[in-house]
Amino acid sequence: MTDLLPTTAQPAAPDPASSPSFAVISGEQVHKALSGREKEITELVEATYRLHGAGDSVNPPSYFLRFPDRPSSRIIALPASIGGSVGVDGVKWISSFPENIRSGLPRASAVLILNDPGTGYPFACLESSIISATRTAASAALAADWFSRSRPRPTRVGFFGTGLIARYIHTFLAGNGWEFEAIGVHDLAADSAAGFRDYLRQSGTGAEVTVHDSAADLIRDSDLVVFATVAGAPHVGDASLFAHNPLVLHVSLRDLAPEVLMASANFVDDVEHCLKADTSPHLVEQRTGNRDFLNGTLYDVMLGRAAPPPDRPIVFSPFGLGVLDLAVGKYVYDETARAGNLGLIDNFFHDLRRYG
Repeated sequence: MTDLLPTTAQPAAPDPASSPSFAVISGEQVHKALSGREKEITELVEATYRLHGAGDSVNPPSYFLRFPDRPSSRIIALPASIGGSVGVDGVKWISSFPENIRSGLPRASAVLILNDPGTGYPFACLESSIISATRTAASAALAADWFSRSRPRPTRVGFFGTGLIARYIHTFLAGNGWEFEAIGVHDLAADSAAGFRDYLRQSGTGAEVTVHDSAADLIRDSDLVVFATVAGAPHVGDASLFAHNPLVLHVSLRDLAPEVLMASANFVDDVEHCLKADTSPHLVEQRTGNRDFLNGTLYDVMLGRAAPPPDRPIVFSPFGLGVLDLAVGKYVYDETARAGNLGLIDNFFHDLRRYG
């Protein structure tokens, strides 16, 4: 008789996983989920900044795809992961082709892929130019609020650059209760400035709207200045234009010469992300060899670790973090699913049996 060796008890096999689903969410659906919810989305963006600041995120450097034969164009990948109640991984793939404007198309187009943090499977693809504009505008409105808490609240806003981002920033400022006595507009393209002026008048604002012929006049007449251009290199270098100590939302990152930043108090959303790729803050670091010109991050201001001075211009230069796209994208996905409008793609994933 052969003795049998005792066998080690084997764990029970896990329950078969349900087949992963995949949804496509159109720009129209994204717009519907976000429209009229500026305050709610701004609160979501603040919560995401707090998660990121506390370390409950992964936000590696963005990756740039550039083209030798199309030097003005690029496509950027922003991978990220956010924890907390959002709990999602993913990547935004956003292109910037400035030549599109000549044919009437927007400069930027984008998609956002959301991945399940448990399985890694992508579960949604969302049109993301609206999501990108939304998180940018919410970040700008949030910063305007926090940086104005220790100084008089701006009543005169000026927009340098009058495209989609400027429109969204105005919408989010208005949606968060901002009211202005005067709104200034300046753009190198006269038709763009006129179009933005018409949008402002149709938006129901009670502010006086003025189209400025020069950037200098716009800046001097504004105590809140929004830069939302497609500039690839600094084009505003006269620091004296900011002698009245305005709050500057330097959203497009490359408008201001080092001289302007060195005469101002400077805040960013993320130090490592912002100080690269020849942004204006990066140029200051290259010139000075240090980061002493930085006063802190928006998260530092939220926690009271840094205070915006009342007697200097304040420049907020946000790089735009992928975790913000994920948070807003997951919000859109949840709202669309709650409404029963997810466009699921049948059998998107094929051959899900490991051994066939």
